[in-house]
Amino acid sequence: MSRVLVAMSGGVDSSVAAALLHEQGHEVVGVWMRLHDVADTVSEYRKSCCTLDAADDARRVAARLGIAFYVMNLEREFDAGVLRPFLDAYIGGTTPSPCVDCNTYVKFGALLGKARQLYDCEAVATGHYARRDEGGSAGDARLLTAADAEKDQTYFLYGLRQDQLAHARFPLGDLTKPEVRATARALGLATADKPESQEICFVPGGDYRDALRERAGWVPHAGPLLDADGTTVGKHGGAAAYTVGQRKGLGVALGAPRYVSRIDPVSNTITLGHREDLETRAFSIESASFVAGSPPAPSTFHAAVRIRHRATPIPATIRRATVDEPDRGGRWLVETEQPVWAAAPGQAAVLYAGDVVLGGGRIARPTQAA
Repeated sequence: MSRVLVAMSGGVDSSVAAALLHEQGHEVVGVWMRLHDVADTVSEYRKSCCTLDAADDARRVAARLGIAFYVMNLEREFDAGVLRPFLDAYIGGTTPSPCVDCNTYVKFGALLGKARQLYDCEAVATGHYARRDEGGSAGDARLLTAADAEKDQTYFLYGLRQDQLAHARFPLGDLTKPEVRATARALGLATADKPESQEICFVPGGDYRDALRERAGWVPHAGPLLDADGTTVGKHGGAAAYTVGQRKGLGVALGAPRYVSRIDPVSNTITLGHREDLETRAFSIESASFVAGSPPAPSTFHAAVRIRHRATPIPATIRRATVDEPDRGGRWLVETEQPVWAAAPGQAAVLYAGDVVLGGGRIARPTQAA
């Protein structure tokens, strides 16, 4: 058996992940990560993974299991890899995916490095609902969807490289959420019936615009709100306060519902559209990465694409961008068999071949011609 570091958030999932590894005979080291200043507060409803009460819950579980437990400060790494990109994305008119960045750069980046350096751990385990095996070519590690499709979290893990996935462990991959809670109750873990975290960990109030004001100095400036035909129909309260696909909070009544279809942070303009205007069968992804280290084919391959967590994967053809496009090494054109709705620039688009995660990238801002 091996020594494994478990990232313990203070929730039931990571608690059971630690318990299962301990039960299997591994030497388990529990670590709660202090990522930002919200970690110095208390969550009134115990729904956050990153507050003082969460750290206390993780400590209580570790004590119950009889495993070592530490608090590790990764605030600097989180700020550079997650928080700054999050703020920059909204201010730049795109929609970030902070959980993807946290997994790639913090949990299986900085934490994995410290786990091996400080505690001589072979792997880092989390409470994600995902699976891995070594069934790839030449025995490479593969990232697989969870047995429980309703809880699958591979959308947030697509950015893992081979050197990270080789040292990643997902003990809950074959379990359902009820089974996880039942295991926690049977073991008498303090987190057995704890509510799930439902917020961005560094935005305890749930409104990301508060983070923009407090952490990025964002000052909202009103700008034109345009209908699809270019007609000015009102004013908005600052472009960074909106995301593609948003309907609520537009402040206009135009008969049929309208949705945000385009955000231009340079001119501070928001363009609206009918629901059908946000449907598309083609979009580009940039900063693409592949779990195997390379794409399934050099220029064209078929896969299913998921453009948001819990969205149904849609069959698609993936083509490498032509040579005259920028960032052609990491940019791919996705052509779907069925329309997808509200493909928001900045959000992750993840590619699957059955239950195997191929990789993914960030949805690119459409060109003006699109």
